[in-house]
Amino acid sequence: MNAHIGTKSVWAGEKEFRVFGGTQVPVIMSVAYDYQDVDEWYDVALGLKPGYTYNRMSNPTVKAFEEKIRMLEGAEAAIAFSSGMAAISASLHTFLKPGDRVVSVKDTYGGTNKIFTEFLPRMHVQSVLCNTEDYAELEAEIAKGCQVVYLESPTNPTLKITDIERLAKAAKAVGALVMVDNTFATPINQNPLKLGADLVIHSATKYLSGHADAMGGVVCGAAGLMEKVYHYREINGAALDPWAAYLIIRGIKTLHLRVRQQTQSAMAIARYLQQQPLIEAVNYPGLETHPHHDVAKRQMNGYGGILSVVLKGGMEAIKLMLHKLQYANRAGNLGAVETIYGPARTTSHVECTLEERQALGISEGLLRISVGIEDTEDLIADLAQALAHVEANLPVSTHNK
Repeated sequence: MNAHIGTKSVWAGEKEFRVFGGTQVPVIMSVAYDYQDVDEWYDVALGLKPGYTYNRMSNPTVKAFEEKIRMLEGAEAAIAFSSGMAAISASLHTFLKPGDRVVSVKDTYGGTNKIFTEFLPRMHVQSVLCNTEDYAELEAEIAKGCQVVYLESPTNPTLKITDIERLAKAAKAVGALVMVDNTFATPINQNPLKLGADLVIHSATKYLSGHADAMGGVVCGAAGLMEKVYHYREINGAALDPWAAYLIIRGIKTLHLRVRQQTQSAMAIARYLQQQPLIEAVNYPGLETHPHHDVAKRQMNGYGGILSVVLKGGMEAIKLMLHKLQYANRAGNLGAVETIYGPARTTSHVECTLEERQALGISEGLLRISVGIEDTEDLIADLAQALAHVEANLPVSTHNK
């Protein structure tokens, strides 16, 4: 399909899955599929012929979702999962074995960090987590030899940017696979495969769905690599439910419109918050003051709808602010049409202890804001009245903390 990405969001990967003249992909809930010819059944089961046998292996609605995201990311194949973490863990376990080595950054999502620090060591896989901004350290560790380089850009929740193309070159020099979590950026704002990545991973629960009503994950990449990921999913079983696949397909149709509005609002909100005395720091790669703005400008087509801020007064200030906000869901999600606020300790890094968060540079005063599609002016006005409430009720002694 030779079209712009907004058109692809609407049309890609759907036509062959429509039936009875319907204009939408149907939800196929059948667990199994009937074959009168046993030989044909056998060939389909072995993948020698196209078709479906059992929903843990494949499903028409799920396949339509896989085709849509495959085309948006410019990949040869895509494999869907029941959640983003299922997609991440399956990707790592597919390509790592005892004695292997994976190099990543410290600023990954909290659940991903736990895979590196808790679960992979049980498999006798060495996880080397480098300072996200230290390319000398990253390239030195990659040069020592590894099987996987795992990146996340922008990072959750500190919004750091990693130079994917630079680190992909270092990985290729030692024959390592490069995996990139592209959840924050979405295919609208970033295409890691074009920057040298081998696998692109999404928590489809977030921006792809966009409506906070369906959970899923997906991995995209070369056909040969995806065959291995598919085999892992087939045996380990974290398949995507057809109804969730349908909801995510529906959500992707408006992905480019949602991300456009969210990105515009996030930039305006970031600039507004930079001027507020109660805000100690604003993390948003679209700001010229962001330490990685130049890299983001080079490898992204937009800076996304998420920012994080550090409030003076820490958690006490966050509690006052969250209580007063009107246009806000206080929840552990992101990428939805509604604006969502949440501190790292109850969202991205809830699995981590206070000491672990502090070691990762995540302040207790850090608040993640996933900007929705509401009118920008209303979101800024809401922030203004909430910050005024904090200013009026926060003890003076905590203002400068």
